[in-house]
Amino acid sequence: MDTAELLILLIGSLAVTGFARAKGLPAPLLVTAVALAVSFLPGLPEIEIDSEVILTVVLPPLLYSAALDVSWQSFRQSIKQIRRLGIFLVIVTAAAVGLAAYVLIPDMDWPAAILLGAVVAPPDAVSAAAIGRKLGLPRRVMTVLSGESLINDAASLTLVRVFTLIAAGTSLTIWQDLGIFGLAIGVGLVVGIVLGVAVHWIRMRINDPVVETIMSILLPFVAYVLAEHLSGSGVIAVVTAGLYIGYNSPKEGYATRLQERPLWTSIDVILEGFVFALIGLQLKTVVQDLLESDRSLTQTLTAAAVVLAVVILVRPLFVFESYARNRLNRLWLRPLRVRLSRGHRSLRWLRGTAEPKLNWRELTVISWTGMRGVVTLAAAVAVVADPVEIKAQDTIFIIAFVVTVGTLLLQGLTLPFVIRALRVQDPAEGEEDVRSEMRLNQRTTEAAIALLERRRPAWAQQYGHQAVDSVVNRLKARLERQAETFRRDAEEEEDEERNAPMRLRGAQIQDIRRELLDRRREIVLEEREKGNLDEEVMRRVLVTLDAEELAMDSAQASRSRS
Repeated sequence: MDTAELLILLIGSLAVTGFARAKGLPAPLLVTAVALAVSFLPGLPEIEIDSEVILTVVLPPLLYSAALDVSWQSFRQSIKQIRRLGIFLVIVTAAAVGLAAYVLIPDMDWPAAILLGAVVAPPDAVSAAAIGRKLGLPRRVMTVLSGESLINDAASLTLVRVFTLIAAGTSLTIWQDLGIFGLAIGVGLVVGIVLGVAVHWIRMRINDPVVETIMSILLPFVAYVLAEHLSGSGVIAVVTAGLYIGYNSPKEGYATRLQERPLWTSIDVILEGFVFALIGLQLKTVVQDLLESDRSLTQTLTAAAVVLAVVILVRPLFVFESYARNRLNRLWLRPLRVRLSRGHRSLRWLRGTAEPKLNWRELTVISWTGMRGVVTLAAAVAVVADPVEIKAQDTIFIIAFVVTVGTLLLQGLTLPFVIRALRVQDPAEGEEDVRSEMRLNQRTTEAAIALLERRRPAWAQQYGHQAVDSVVNRLKARLERQAETFRRDAEEEEDEERNAPMRLRGAQIQDIRRELLDRRREIVLEEREKGNLDEEVMRRVLVTLDAEELAMDSAQASRSRS
C-alpha cells in the first residue's frame, strides 16, 4: 500500500465513520460494508494487509487508550470475572473451535486446528463498548467488557505463538508451553510497570504539556516493541503501562489531561475506521482466493459456518456455566472457606474478594458481545505470511475472515436490540454519580476555605497583613459562594428526587448548559468583531468556556464508560 492509497483509505474510513456517528449507526459495520462495496469497483488496486502494521502500529494505541480509561478500582473488583473471560474463555474457545475444525477439515491436523481456534478466540470490545456507552450499560458491565478486552488479546496471541511453532513442526513439551506463557506474562508485566513508572516520574517533573503528551503517544509503541523483543507479551506491557499512567494521571498537570483525552479519542476513531476498512477491502480477495483454490468450496464454507456457530455459542455457555458455578460456590463452598480461614490465620486467602454481582440480563448482554475484529484479522494474516509452511494456511485465513464478518453482522447489528429488549440500563447510577459529584465539590470547597484560615497567619507574616487579608477575604468569599451554590444544588436534587415526574434527565440538563455556553461564546465573538476585545483576552476566555464544556463531556463519558 503506497502513501496515496493509505491517505485515501484513512480519509474514506473517517468520512464513513463520521456519517455513522452522526446518524447513530454502528460505525464498524458501516465502514466494513462500504469498503466491501468499493472493493468491487473496476480498476481498484489490490490492497494487502500487513500483520506487523496492525500489531505494532494499530493495536498498541487502541489498547493503551482503553487502559487509560479503565478504573483501576473497578478493574480490581471485577478481576475474577475479567480473568475468566479474558483467559479461560479464550482457551475454551480455542479448544472447541479446534475440535470442530479437526473433524470437518480433512487436511488440518491438531496443531493447525488449535491455531485456528486461537486466531478466532478473542472478541474485540471496540464496537461493543461503543454501543454499550451509547445505550447506558451499567458500570459493572462496562468494566467487565473493557477489562476482558485488555487481557484476552494477550492470551490469544500467546496461544497463536505457541501453536504456530507446533504446527510448523517444533516439538514442545507441556512445560515448555507453560514456560512460553509464563515468560510472556512476566516480561510484559515488568516492561509495562518499568516504562509506566519511568514516564510518570518524568512527566511529574518537566511540567511541559506538549512533551508530556508526546511521551504518552510514544509509550504504547515502545512498550509493545520492547516486550516483544524480549520474548514477552507486548499486549500485557501496553495494558500495564496504560493502567499505571491512567491511575496516576490525576497527580500530573491539568493541561496534559485536557490535551490527552480528546487526542486519544481522535486516534481511536481513525485507527478503528482504518482497520474495519481493511477488513471490507480484503473480503473480495478472500472470496476470489476461495473460488480459485483446489479445496471444495462447499466444504470450506460449511466448516466456516460451523466455526462461526461454535464461536457464538461457546461464549453464552461459558458465561452462564461460570455464573452457576460461582453461585454454587457462594452458597456452599465460600461459607466453608470462611470458617476454615477464621480457624487459621494462614488460610485467610481462602476468603477471596467480593466481586460485583451480575443478573441474568447483564450476563446475556455480555454473552452477546463476541464480535471479532483487529486481533483476529492480524493473527490470520500473520499465519498466512509465516514463511514456514503450515497445514491449511489458506483455510485458516478464510475461516477467520468469515468469523470476523459474521460476528460483526449477527451480533453487532442485534446487540442494541438485545440491550433495549432486556432493559439493561441503570439511570439511577448516573443520578448517583451527579449527587456524588456535588458532595465532592462541596467537600473540596470547604477544605479550601479551612486551608485559607489555617495558612492566613503564615502568609501574612511572609507577604504582609494588609495585602494577605485583602486577597484571602476575597478568595474566601468566592469559595463560600461556591459552597452555597453546591449546597443549594444538592437540595434541589433532593427536591427533584421527591418530584420524579417533573425531573429533567441528565442529558437534557446538559443540553441546556450547552446552549448557555454557546450564547456566551457568541457574545465573546461579537465583542471581538466590534473591536472591544483584544485577541489574547478572547482566547483566554474561550479556553475557560471550552474547559467547562470539556468537563461536562468528560464527566458524562466517564459515567458511561467506567
